[in-house]
Amino acid sequence: MNSVIDGQWRRLDPKTIAAAATLVLAPLVPTAAVMLLSAAKAATLLITALIWVGIAVLIAGYTAAEWWVTWYRITEERFELRHGVLTRNHRWIPRERIRSVDLTADPGHRLFRVTTVKIGTGGQHEGNDLKLDAISRHHAESLRQELLFGTSSTSDTVAHGDPDTVAHVAVGTAAASAEVGEAVLARLNPSWFRYSALTFSFVLIVWGAIGSAVGSFSELLKAFGFFDSLAHAVLVSSLWLVIAAGLVIALVVGVLGAIALSVEMWWGFRLTRERGDTLRVKRGLLTTRSVSLEERRLRGVELAEPLLLRWAHGARLHAVATGLNQKQEEHQPDNKTLLPPAPREEAQRVAAEVLREERPPTEGELRGHPPAALRRRITWALVAAVPFITAAVVAAMIGWVPVAVPAAVGVVAVAVALGFAVDAYRNLGHRVDDRYLIARSGTGIRRTVALQRDGIIGWRITRTVFQRRSNLMTIGATTAAGNSIYEVHDVSTGAGLAMAEEAVPELLAPFLQRG
Repeated sequence: MNSVIDGQWRRLDPKTIAAAATLVLAPLVPTAAVMLLSAAKAATLLITALIWVGIAVLIAGYTAAEWWVTWYRITEERFELRHGVLTRNHRWIPRERIRSVDLTADPGHRLFRVTTVKIGTGGQHEGNDLKLDAISRHHAESLRQELLFGTSSTSDTVAHGDPDTVAHVAVGTAAASAEVGEAVLARLNPSWFRYSALTFSFVLIVWGAIGSAVGSFSELLKAFGFFDSLAHAVLVSSLWLVIAAGLVIALVVGVLGAIALSVEMWWGFRLTRERGDTLRVKRGLLTTRSVSLEERRLRGVELAEPLLLRWAHGARLHAVATGLNQKQEEHQPDNKTLLPPAPREEAQRVAAEVLREERPPTEGELRGHPPAALRRRITWALVAAVPFITAAVVAAMIGWVPVAVPAAVGVVAVAVALGFAVDAYRNLGHRVDDRYLIARSGTGIRRTVALQRDGIIGWRITRTVFQRRSNLMTIGATTAAGNSIYEVHDVSTGAGLAMAEEAVPELLAPFLQRG
């Protein structure tokens, strides 16, 4: 049995070829079932199956070629990867620059007991990372331990023909190594899933998936008379009753789907601190994920409270860290999530644990902003209400709705708009303490950011025409972490400059003129 860092070139696990083919062929079964139920012709079904199998063979062939030309090795100095079918690449990362080793296994990979390993340097560009797709799950954990902590605790289980007994030994050793110096900061409480029902983004994802499914299976639904039954129900029932029933069904399906989506994403969640300086998030039901984050890359935390979740006293916790590629995070925002939707008190506790503080910096009173900020938000809110009132007036003029409807719509729209404006103003605030700049804003999603003062590398000040007339400014703290800039909105000019000077003394002073 060879050491993990013996410098020998190794291939990926050959089972990744079967995993790729299985991933392509899996949708063929439900597709064929739908075609049979919709009374498709046998020739059509056969042609579809042959095309599908042909695509799977092509993908399996390309995956086999990629497997044949992909080699990697670990030496004392660096991690190297050679790959590419059409364009050959030879890349490497010095081991001292490796900052994260993340493991992901989708259902196809889990079926064949392999895992994708992503090795990152903490750089802002995704091209700085190297990915092994895929290797044995036992060797993946061993590889992660070695690259992150420099302690190879398992033998090489990726070599072909290893006996099962070797694999079992590797599993036990890797598990024991993973537990050394591991402190559990948070683990999943199943009762937290009820907060996912109040996360509107999850509900939107479910509605989008249902809409896509209806479009894809429209022929099957038509064959079963679904659309005809729906049209008949609309004709024999009251329009308002049909609308109300549709809204109730959409709400129930959205809530249940959001809970199911959250279960898939966060099942088995554990937030741990390994070897005293590395945070690790493990989660996933069908697709398992393991994300690592060195604490020296951490620059703060963000407490996110969507409106409905905030009413239920819930929140999510995100990391503000260097090396989180912003473009990539837009597609996979949960890579930076340290805690799923949970009680706000739990999120505050975990924030303090992650930052090694006695009390969470995101907690406590913040300095309010001047009344001019409220006037700006009231103006925006009233402008936002105008389209709804205009639409109601036009509908009344055409005769679609009673004459009294525009007045009712106007009252409701203005009341809702003013409510959001007042809430947005009440959520504004900032504070500077011994180590952090804390800023809070937002109403649809209230965000409270605690940014380490020594992580601030600059300031960006913006003043619109209307802000200048109200003696307001928006000042943003720039950093190499997270979103790159975190703003304090609509603060008075004097308070904003004083805040910047207090947070990072002498950084802004050379650019100011003393009055």
